[in-house]
Amino acid sequence: MSHLDTLEALVAAARRAGADAADALLVSSASLSVSRRLGKIEQLERAEGFDLGLRVFLGQRQAIVSSTDPSPAGFAALAERAVAMAKVVPEDPFAGLAETPDGLTQHALDLSDPAEPSAEELIARTAAAEDAAMAIPGVTNSEGADAHYGRTRIALVTSRGFAGEYERTGHSLSATALAGQGTGMERDYDYTSAVHLADLEDAATIGRRAGEKAVARLNPIRPKTAKLPVVYDPRVASSLLGHLAGAINGAAVARGTSFLRDRLGQRVMAAGLTVIDDPTRRRGLRSRPFDGEGMQGIRRALVEDGVLTTWVLDWRSARQLGLASTGHASRGTGGPPSPSTTNLYLAAGSLTPAALMADIREGLYVTELIGSGVNGVTGDYSRGAAGFMIRDGALAEPVSEITIAGNLKDMLLNLTPADDLEFRRGTDSPTVRVEGLTLAGA
Repeated sequence: MSHLDTLEALVAAARRAGADAADALLVSSASLSVSRRLGKIEQLERAEGFDLGLRVFLGQRQAIVSSTDPSPAGFAALAERAVAMAKVVPEDPFAGLAETPDGLTQHALDLSDPAEPSAEELIARTAAAEDAAMAIPGVTNSEGADAHYGRTRIALVTSRGFAGEYERTGHSLSATALAGQGTGMERDYDYTSAVHLADLEDAATIGRRAGEKAVARLNPIRPKTAKLPVVYDPRVASSLLGHLAGAINGAAVARGTSFLRDRLGQRVMAAGLTVIDDPTRRRGLRSRPFDGEGMQGIRRALVEDGVLTTWVLDWRSARQLGLASTGHASRGTGGPPSPSTTNLYLAAGSLTPAALMADIREGLYVTELIGSGVNGVTGDYSRGAAGFMIRDGALAEPVSEITIAGNLKDMLLNLTPADDLEFRRGTDSPTVRVEGLTLAGA
């Protein structure tokens, strides 16, 4: 029985059990992971999984059950349990299946790599990364290298007639190096991830960068408290996009817990800046042909020329706000859909990172953020940080044990991107400069 046939049978069982409507989700996966530290394999693990999720509706009541048993023999009992649960839960006036349009536009997403690496190949990858890190002068220890491969099949069927499935693969590699001695040791890392192995960065390059970053952080100072421009390295600049995505998430807006809840159609970033969400990018880390409710996702400018154009919506949050889904539903087999972004990125600017910093007499270049001191309701922002001072437009001494603070409303309005955007993480940003943050130090 195919995955779609399995889900069709499960939805049919739910209807026979008395459900007014139902949808069923199937996720099957296989993965292989290797961890290596100081030349020894610490973990070699292969895992396989199979999960079913059934969501049923009785009027405005809904219930969800999950199972790891693919046998149709158990579907009747599973469906009866879900319907019995739905009878005793409170009504949700916004619950319901997607109002799915007819058909989906087919995109050549290329999400499945036909090649499956062996354990030996993953071991060789970790060895190349760790050995390259340990070869950097000043590196004294290693937290190891990790390589991973996974293949996942996702299928969804609804009682409104939607049926779809797709497969995606993922390859990743990371390395973490330690430099220095005793209490003066510093650590740093680098990593790469891709849908296709051909797009994965070279293992030795990952290790070498991890080692070089760790050595560069040796002997940090704690600068004095000051108000100054802050430049975010791309690997931490993406966190600012994460805060933006949380603020325009339809569920947060409907609850009134977003600092941007009254800013739709208004300027939230500087003129000329654009933030894109694109589930249709070929080989994108978060690309998908349909969302968790069977909706077609499209490339959208969430912020265009600095103006907030839309919320990020699934059907429940859309109904709460009197709108339609934007195709952003995400879900697992054990819970209801909720809105989330896909391939999210801040469009590149026109200046190189060097030009972006050129006029900074004294500033901060952030390479690491610690903690999560962000108030989603007010936008107040305070996070631990480490990185380098900027002096006369160039990187200077390393710094640590500092805090940077501001308010995200002001930070987004005073943000300038560089031209070095790369698609590496799923949520991606070029180097960005933010004016007027407070550095709390010595």
